[in-house]
Amino acid sequence: MPFPNLPPLLATALAERGYTEPTPVQEAVLAAEPGRDLLVSAQTGSGKTVAFGLAMAAELLPEGQRVHGTRTPLALAVAPTRELALQVARELEWLYGPAGARIATCVGGMDIKREMRLLQQGVHIVVGTPGRLCDHLERGSLDASTVRTVILDEADEMLDLGFREELEKILSAAPETRRSLLFSATMPRAIQELARRYQRDALRIEVGREGGGHADIEHRAVLCNANEMEKAIVNLLRWYEAGGALVFCNTRESVNRLQGNLQERGFSVVALSGELSQNERTRALQSLRDARARVCVATDVAARGIDLPDLGLVIHAELPRDAETLQHRSGRTGRAGRKGVSVFLVPYPTRKRAERLFQGARVTPSWSPVPAAAEVRARDEERLIDDPVLREEPGDEDLAIGRKLIEARGAEAVAAAFARMARARLPEPEDLSAAAPIPRPRERAAPRDADGAWFRMGIGRAGNADPKWLIPYLCRRFNITKAEIGSIRISAKETQVEIAPSVAEQIETALRGPQRPDDIRMAALR
Repeated sequence: MPFPNLPPLLATALAERGYTEPTPVQEAVLAAEPGRDLLVSAQTGSGKTVAFGLAMAAELLPEGQRVHGTRTPLALAVAPTRELALQVARELEWLYGPAGARIATCVGGMDIKREMRLLQQGVHIVVGTPGRLCDHLERGSLDASTVRTVILDEADEMLDLGFREELEKILSAAPETRRSLLFSATMPRAIQELARRYQRDALRIEVGREGGGHADIEHRAVLCNANEMEKAIVNLLRWYEAGGALVFCNTRESVNRLQGNLQERGFSVVALSGELSQNERTRALQSLRDARARVCVATDVAARGIDLPDLGLVIHAELPRDAETLQHRSGRTGRAGRKGVSVFLVPYPTRKRAERLFQGARVTPSWSPVPAAAEVRARDEERLIDDPVLREEPGDEDLAIGRKLIEARGAEAVAAAFARMARARLPEPEDLSAAAPIPRPRERAAPRDADGAWFRMGIGRAGNADPKWLIPYLCRRFNITKAEIGSIRISAKETQVEIAPSVAEQIETALRGPQRPDDIRMAALR
């Protein structure tokens, strides 16, 4: 159904951006009683920025027309990070621009004197981070006495970052008659206490929680060798060839290393982490928006507040620390009705941990090996044959040149040259080790007391054989987990190891293949 009861200027702005009907959270917010405080929880990427933008229309556009001139702000939106605050401001600018609203951002890392000048000139909406907004309140450059609506976006994240005192100061500075809209992905006790203290008879809205994972995101778990992670990322980026891709790492060091290696392989890639200045972060995001870069390698600083229109792929190069971070990372794709893919790289020894993480996040990924180089090249051929350039009706000039080329070189040579030029633009896929069998979801290894398969290793006490290093060695060499290793019997010159039957054939196959010089001699006991 179309957006109901909107001022014409907002309806026009929505139509120009391609919005034809509200998302569930937008529909729920618009259906709420006008002027009532709201306590809203919704999944990331559900359209909540537009939702609270529409919710405050009654306070900003009382007659449904253009906003009136003002020296002090009418609305205040608070976000946990600079990126999210700037993203919120961009959304409100296109939504309220036709209505004549002036919007100022106040975020750390930017020129505070410039912000002060903007505030002095008079603005209708102020969007900022908690610390910088409190700075302006203390300096007297921000007057909140006329604020009619206060929005707290990602309130749970702001409390996690330790901004409780700043939020209370901001809420206390606004008039008691102001309306407050509190948006939070989760509703812990601290959020509920904040709502009870600063909201009046708030309407509780909860959208999209019953089913777990995001309906527009395809989750995939990819098993790989721990020492082939970067090769796996190369092949995944090449396999999907998304308009934009976001690759998450857990540390700044990992981000810098991976960005450099991807650049060497020919990818147009930028980095995003907390050590960068605001200008550097803004330039990196802009290069993704205008398609000068197609890959962004980032820490969890990008897990919230990054909205890139063509971001079709998220890769978790390292598993997130918890289920909530998983949801926020994945939520960077599959936004506003668009489809997306979230891929988790899972080294074989961390498979069980990954399964627990997926269970906690209530997502059920499909498991697969890393696409092999040959598979990537085959997919390249399919994309080349279906290239839109070949389906477009050629112009007269193009036809004339094409005929001359065929006459001079032959159709086969021209087609081969076209294929060669197309391949030259693409980074080469990587060759990987043979993939191990994909486990069934939450597959359990055989119990330790079950009849396992026994293997003999050519090392014993005389060679310092010890389970402390034998178990990690076996896990690395054969891509198995600790749970799939049973009893270990060490004698003077050899060691016997019990292996779960489910992976015994996998080990025998590996033993028949090429061996490295540092491999310990092994054989199955019959």
